[in-house]
Amino acid sequence: MKTENPLLRITAAEYISGYTLSLTFSNGEVRLMDFTPLMQKGICRKLQDIDYFKSFRLDPFTVDWNNEIGFAPRYLYERSVAA
Repeated sequence: MKTENPLLRITAAEYISGYTLSLTFSNGEVRLMDFTPLMQKGICRKLQDIDYFKSFRLDPFTVDWNNEIGFAPRYLYERSVAA
């Protein structure tokens, strides 16, 4: 029997320090995500401005910066570490 891979959402996010957020996923896990490696290309360079980085909001599925930058929850889950 195939096990389904549930759709992940981010249900809470908190700024920790530098470019790291604590992310709570819909599966109950809390993970730390350092966004530094993602800030080197394209529109993600905007995240280098710490004030802009701290201005994230939650949309129904993930963290979002001004409706410009967002990442799939599964992508963030796979690149984050357990808190």
